[in-house]
Amino acid sequence: MNIAIGIPAYNEEKSIAAIILKLKKKYETIIVCDDGSSDLTGSIANELGATVITHKKNSGYGAAIRSIFLKARELKIDALVTFDADGQHRIEDIDLVLQPLKEKSADIVIGSRFLHNDSNVPKYRKAGIKIITNLANVATGLKISDSQSGFRAYNNKVLEEINPSDFGMGISTEILIKAKKMNFRIIEVPIVILYEGDTSTHNPVTHGTSVILSTMKYVSIERPLSFYGIPGFILFSIGIFFTVWTLQIFSESRQIITNVALIGIGGLILGTLCIMTSIILYSTVSVVRERN
Repeated sequence: MNIAIGIPAYNEEKSIAAIILKLKKKYETIIVCDDGSSDLTGSIANELGATVITHKKNSGYGAAIRSIFLKARELKIDALVTFDADGQHRIEDIDLVLQPLKEKSADIVIGSRFLHNDSNVPKYRKAGIKIITNLANVATGLKISDSQSGFRAYNNKVLEEINPSDFGMGISTEILIKAKKMNFRIIEVPIVILYEGDTSTHNPVTHGTSVILSTMKYVSIERPLSFYGIPGFILFSIGIFFTVWTLQIFSESRQIITNVALIGIGGLILGTLCIMTSIILYSTVSVVRERN
């Protein structure tokens, strides 16, 4: 099996050399996407024999994964493993995510940080990932434990048929949604994550917010009746309640309580907008699916 290890990297000169040297002992093809680094990440990777893709400016994690997908497709790779550049993944776990592909029992394998009860992921990260994973599960209909794991394996069918487009962290959810639509088999295997302090280059609040918003975008597209319709129905019901209350007060006292009336009108308007949006999006998505 022709295997490639794909590493999205942004300013990882401190860790990239050690990772590539360890990977080179077992895997011949290593693809590094230098996503606009201002340090020596790309140069180090190139000198160590990796295939380096260079982005002139920092375009985001999703853009790096997309470039790695395209390069793997170009090289006619049988299996691609995406592997973080910050040193938090164990080289020995690569065999675990590759095994189901070799056995042809899966098309995509996710290395989950949460299938082990002794997961040492920091609590604030675990809480954020759980929220995002729940949203991703709503969008995909899957029941996975770690939708944001960057440690994944893809077979050549996935590489050929899925074209990632999201430039941000939402690409993790996007790939799962597209894979589910194409009936690719997705499974998880347990991996061990190495957290020695927090090595992330992203602010956890802004990073988490960005991922949640991006994931919600896909949820709203894939499940418009649930995403817009249910809140719309609730708002419309609240609007009716306060409107009836306003009319009842007016019939008894000939007075209008402004706040109550405004809540009623606002609920009716917002509820109607949400319900109409859900119907329009659902109809549009259904037409697109039928054409495809």
